[in-house]
Formats: sequence, C-alpha cells, structure tokens
Amino acid sequence: MAKGEMLVVTSDEVPGRKVVKSLGLVRGASVRARHLGRDIQAGIRSVVGGKVGVYAELLEKSREEAIGQMTTEAQKLGANAVVAVRMSTADIMGSAAEVLVYGTAVVTE
Repeated sequence: MAKGEMLVVTSDEVPGRKVVKSLGLVRGASVRARHLGRDIQAGIRSVVGGKVGVYAELLEKSREEAIGQMTTEAQKLGANAVVAVRMSTADIMGSAAEVLVYGTAVVTE
C-alpha cells in the first residue's frame, strides 16, 4: 500500500495487518436525480430487455462519490484504512437515488 493510500475493505479485519486504533464511524452519501431523457431510454430498454446502462452509470458515479467522501473523512481523522464498509441505496421522491457508504475508520500496522 502506497503512502497516503486508503485501504477500504468490507471485512472487520485486514489480513496481514493489525488494527491498532479505532477512530469511529465515517460515511459518505450521494444523491442523484434521474433525467427525463434517460428515463425514456431506460423504459425502452426495459421493454426489449437487457442492461439499463444509463442507470448503472448513474449508480456507479454515485458509489464512487460516496466512497470518496467516506475516505476523505477517514483521512481527516488520521486513518489509513476503513473496515466493515457497507453500502445502501434508496429511492428519494421516486426521481432520485441515494447511495450511502459507511464503515469504521482505523489505523493499521
């Protein structure tokens, strides 16, 4: 792991490393609204079948933004890793999606 790089894992421990300090909960969230044109395109795709790429792209960008916020918060606390990371998604008002990412900021050796 390069200096300054944040390790992000879904497990409670990091194989080969020891957690020496727990710094607490960190989180990141992203809310993005859908676009009418994309809704029409996705509706057509749902009729003919296949991957709804516009929504997949929207959620991927939201996940990356939320993870970025979480790791920035962890770095501010002095962490070099975030363990027990979880993600959650939810619809908001039927036209927007929220992605929430959270975990525990820790110092590992």
